[in-house]
Amino acid sequence: MSLLVIPLVARPHLGSQAAGEASLRPPAEFDYVLSRDGGQSVSEGRAAPALLPRADEVVAIVPADDLAWHRITLPKAPPAKLRAAIIGLIEEALLDDPEDVHCAVQPGAQPGQQAWVATTQRTWLRAQLEALESAGVLVDRLVPQAEPADPPRGHFLHDADTEAQRGLRLLLARPDGVLALRPSGSLPRAWLPPLDAALWTAEPAAAEAAEQWLGQPVQVVSRAEKALRAAQSAWNLRQFDFALRHRGVRALRDLWRQFASPVWRPARWALATLAVVHLVGLNLWAWQQRQAVAERQREQVRLLQAAFPQVRAVLDAPTQMRRELDQLRLAAGKPGDTDLEPLLQAAASAWPTQRRLEGLRFESGSLTLAATGWPEEEIQAFRDRLAAGGWQVEREGSRLTLRRAAPQAGVTGAAPSRTAAGGAA
Repeated sequence: MSLLVIPLVARPHLGSQAAGEASLRPPAEFDYVLSRDGGQSVSEGRAAPALLPRADEVVAIVPADDLAWHRITLPKAPPAKLRAAIIGLIEEALLDDPEDVHCAVQPGAQPGQQAWVATTQRTWLRAQLEALESAGVLVDRLVPQAEPADPPRGHFLHDADTEAQRGLRLLLARPDGVLALRPSGSLPRAWLPPLDAALWTAEPAAAEAAEQWLGQPVQVVSRAEKALRAAQSAWNLRQFDFALRHRGVRALRDLWRQFASPVWRPARWALATLAVVHLVGLNLWAWQQRQAVAERQREQVRLLQAAFPQVRAVLDAPTQMRRELDQLRLAAGKPGDTDLEPLLQAAASAWPTQRRLEGLRFESGSLTLAATGWPEEEIQAFRDRLAAGGWQVEREGSRLTLRRAAPQAGVTGAAPSRTAAGGAA
């Protein structure tokens, strides 16, 4: 699963009004690190938001200089009021207006227990995110550049276009918070933990100056590698009003990312194989069904021509067989199902003994009888008795219409076939 890491640009920390206005303007370009597996960098550089590479997951890193850390007892408050409760606890330690402070709670924190809360300037953070998302780069997670750690960790950076010693900076993550220092003078040394109890790293441009100031070797870590390490943090600063919406879509997207990971490759191959097998099986079954239908149609044609040899051209075997049977019936002088006699016999077999026939009307295939004053129970009983013989009764006001029920699928060809066979015999 590909990963795009974007270190956000730190805001100016000068006290002038111009610096304050500049901190609200997002940069024209962002640094980035692209990884195909989340562990090794495949490319890095700087580009405008619209030109940033695309990846399955996008993680933005909040600079350590723009984060403050507070250790509090997490209040027991509903989610909608948790931010206000947190701000009330740390309000005296804030440098900005509380309404312009964004806060995030330590992962896995439980109400009533000690937890870390990270705070940053909300307007600056929103401007950075909007600059990215307006260009189609959706930031999935916000992580800190450094977080409180035990054992302590120190990482040396070097600002570009400055002298080695003057451009040296130290990000010191301790169990009680994170410090961003300029290693100069004796005061920063007072904040250092025991040198042998901490992990010291430095980017290549700062390694020599860091070893001179620290007095011991440091592990060299590139900026890209450090950014990828930060992206593995369990923290996600996208909380409260910065939390991503459309959780259902996000959940499906996360499931798809997991399914697209290399770990699930055997399962994907298995599902693809199963889909191919099902597709082949369905096509084979459909072919067999078509062959069975064609064979039944051929059997109908053979039966029609065996019973009625005079029929040469067969277009619709069931219809032609029914027509030939009707002609035989008429020639023998026998009534059919749609004639008056069978309809009268059927009506008489179910007619209530206490009822007199007040009138009738015959049309081809149907017989309409007057049923004035019949209760619903009597009509239903009349209908049920006739339904057993294959007749259908429809009520229209005070009239009952009797006709032969429509044959079910598959019955049409069966009955004529037996009659035709008997006629041929």
